[in-house]
Amino acid sequence: MKKVDKTKSDELRKWMEQNQINTGINIDEDTKRYYPYGSLASQVIGFCGSDNQGLDGVEAKYEEILKGKQGAIKKHTDAKGGEIGEEGENYVSATDGNDLVLTIDLTVQSIVEKYLKEACIDNQCTDGGSIVVMNPQNGDILAMATYPNYNLNEPYQPYTEELKNTWETLEQQEKTKLLQAVWRNKAIADTYEPGSVFKLITSSAALEEGITDTDKAGEFCCTGGIEVAGVRIKCWRYYRPHGSESLRQALMNSCNPVFIGLGQKMGVTKYYEYLEKFKLLQKTGIDLPGEAGSIFLAKEKAGPVELATISFGQRFEITPIQLATAVSSIANGGNSIQPRIVKKIINSETKEITEVPVKNSGKVISKETSEKVLSMMESVVSEGTGKNAKVIGYRIGGKTGTSEDGVNTNKYVTSFCGVAPIDNPQVVVLVTLYNPTGEGGHQGGGVAAPVGGQIFSEILPYLEVSQVKDETIEEAEEITVPDIIGKTGEEAEKIMKENELELVINSDTDVNLKEFIITEQIPQSGIKINKGNKVYAK
Repeated sequence: MKKVDKTKSDELRKWMEQNQINTGINIDEDTKRYYPYGSLASQVIGFCGSDNQGLDGVEAKYEEILKGKQGAIKKHTDAKGGEIGEEGENYVSATDGNDLVLTIDLTVQSIVEKYLKEACIDNQCTDGGSIVVMNPQNGDILAMATYPNYNLNEPYQPYTEELKNTWETLEQQEKTKLLQAVWRNKAIADTYEPGSVFKLITSSAALEEGITDTDKAGEFCCTGGIEVAGVRIKCWRYYRPHGSESLRQALMNSCNPVFIGLGQKMGVTKYYEYLEKFKLLQKTGIDLPGEAGSIFLAKEKAGPVELATISFGQRFEITPIQLATAVSSIANGGNSIQPRIVKKIINSETKEITEVPVKNSGKVISKETSEKVLSMMESVVSEGTGKNAKVIGYRIGGKTGTSEDGVNTNKYVTSFCGVAPIDNPQVVVLVTLYNPTGEGGHQGGGVAAPVGGQIFSEILPYLEVSQVKDETIEEAEEITVPDIIGKTGEEAEKIMKENELELVINSDTDVNLKEFIITEQIPQSGIKINKGNKVYAK
């Protein structure tokens, strides 16, 4: 038996001693990878096999850097194993592998996983979901989560209560299929139709080409649909057309005909040039295994109808990481940036630190175009389909999306992509939920946008993003979050009430507040938040 926990082997040693057993059982020391945070970022980190070789995620991608060298005992022997000479044994000590410093922020990842799990359960997302949080300035992935996830210390075990009850009745083939599905990092390995979030790309290209501007009153008119090569393509609100619109209003309303018209004005060749510039026709090159490429019709085969559907985000597929990276180019002033998971490598012997360089491959759009699109995104959140992502005190922009998951499947993918703060973007958040079947429906504005708002409400204070005053809103009084680490749940609850804050204990089981000791809190102590907000504790 391999990889037995030390506690169990210690019990065995004790039993052998008590029963005076000296032969027949050998206990050899070995090493085993242990993951202190269990399931946190499981699809990103990956896990090791029986010989400690990386099998998935960062573990597999950086196997050569992490694995080090095994130790050995060398001696000269004859064919029968007898020792030759008098040199004796020569011990060669093992060499530790190098350390990696990830871009993943523990707190941001925890917040994201919490809200992703809640969203998938509350909205009954039959095929799970994913969230990417990216710094658009340098490509750092602050969080990347897939639901459901699994315990890295037990990667071959059932990962839900339902599966635990039926696991032993399943065939091995079915078990393998289920495990491979949960190991899969949806954010980089699964393609989907992005829907209306993709209108940000069409808007950027059209503005950059100078064929429209943000606020020309009455520039467009929605009549409920548009005819393309003999095919009538409807607006989602065909039953009550949007009528006269500017580009800003069209983005706020997510009006399909306007973006179809912009695609027509650019033409296939020019539109595909922008797909290339935004790196949507190739993989992002993120340092994780298993990244999928996009699925677009070849430019030579794209006719008027195909261009029309691409212009508003349908009938092609990309990965969430591709979309988050493209929107990051809009957010950072128009620069193409490559996402990354590892930012430093530390030599285990010399402690020398090697910085992993930020990769910027040039301009995609101008800074002026970037600022115009960000301004429209802010309007989408303040007044349009993304208003459920509003967070008082912060300037947030975004775009919602809803698309069919395949043809005639009756399944949908709902999403929201947000940027904050608009005046100096530090975070891009992409929420993607697969086939929500709950009472809340499947529209991006009603299902995914609130998740984006919840995430922004916690990570922006944590990242110390400055709040802005809104003269139209009565200001809430600020309070500095007190330190409750080491306190009992009862003591912490009292402290929070005194500061007009609400304590929320995150635990899978019921807790006794008198005995429960707090080891983590979000937001951390010292951060200023509005009175009445929640502080989460573990």
